[in-house]
Amino acid sequence: MKPHETPTMPLKSRLSLVAVEYGNVDRDGSALVVTDITGSRAQLPVGATAVLLLEPGTTISHEAVKLCAESRTLILWIGEAGVRIYSAAQEGAAHTYRLLRQARLALDPKARLAVAREMYRVRFREEAPARRSIAQLRGMEGARVRARYRELSKQFGVEWGGRNYDRSEWGSQDPINRAVSAANSCLYGLCHAAILIAGYSAAIGFVHTGYPLAFVHDLADVWKMEIAAEVAFRCTAESTTKLDMRVRHVMRDEFRRVGLLESIIPTIESLLDAGEPAGHAPEELGGARAEATMPEDFPWQSGESNRARADSAAAIEAPDPRELVATGHAPAPPSRLQDIQAAESNYPSPPTSPTPPSSIERPLGPDVDPLGLWEGFSEKGGTVQ
Repeated sequence: MKPHETPTMPLKSRLSLVAVEYGNVDRDGSALVVTDITGSRAQLPVGATAVLLLEPGTTISHEAVKLCAESRTLILWIGEAGVRIYSAAQEGAAHTYRLLRQARLALDPKARLAVAREMYRVRFREEAPARRSIAQLRGMEGARVRARYRELSKQFGVEWGGRNYDRSEWGSQDPINRAVSAANSCLYGLCHAAILIAGYSAAIGFVHTGYPLAFVHDLADVWKMEIAAEVAFRCTAESTTKLDMRVRHVMRDEFRRVGLLESIIPTIESLLDAGEPAGHAPEELGGARAEATMPEDFPWQSGESNRARADSAAAIEAPDPRELVATGHAPAPPSRLQDIQAAESNYPSPPTSPTPPSSIERPLGPDVDPLGLWEGFSEKGGTVQ
């Protein structure tokens, strides 16, 4: 990480989300400060938060948005209680490899179907029936979801008349539909943040397609009935007072309890592996490699994986430093050596140097050789023979 860059906390160590409504968000040093309509101020742990939800009545300054970008905290502009996502700030830490892989699998009909079947298996803990199209799988999922809503209605004693609400008249909706929407918005926000941080596209889905949040809904469906729907029914059964806020608080606790922050990105990779003929991701796509080049580019990965990657890099055999000094450049890979030699043969010959070819000027003074490149050479009058 460069000295001027803001250090980032791994995704698995962060709070899942923080929601702000009817307030002003500004920057104060390395923290966000929220001022509500009464003038009360409170600090937000922006670097320790995965998603910042901005509800109606909230304004945010340019400096606050900049700090969120530096901390890799996703900002979502949402409707009341998260009924819809109006806009999302691009996280910006994406590498092209994962995006290329996702697009390649989505464009291959067989691979797309394999990923959709794996999503069905993970969601319902059983294999999808053979010879079913994605449209048929989508219909089967809908039937099972409706049945699950009826089960939760009986379990918690909450009347359920189906998923029915009007976004333009949010306050007139029944409590259980408002609770389900609030719980879903929390899950969508966290999945959206993980998708962008990992370098995937929120719009390239496999079961859902054709709109900006298709992959967000694909991924959220894996946990929707297990976490979001159950929380919504449980909170509604307890009380309808401040229902939206209570649902968000319980969802945060559930995310931490089930370890969703730690498992969500590995789950994405596992789902996509099902579409690969070899069962795992290829080493390279379109010139982009799967390996991380800098630990700070992948903040969700643990320190152990970063150290392992560094050890692997250190194990690569480096060229002899004497050869680098003598030639002025590192030796080219064997597959490109002949092309480079042919290109260099067309260059004009360099002027003859008065220094003998066998002598190379060596800089003198303290700390001129921290890497030991000149070790083994003899020194005579500022030259190395």
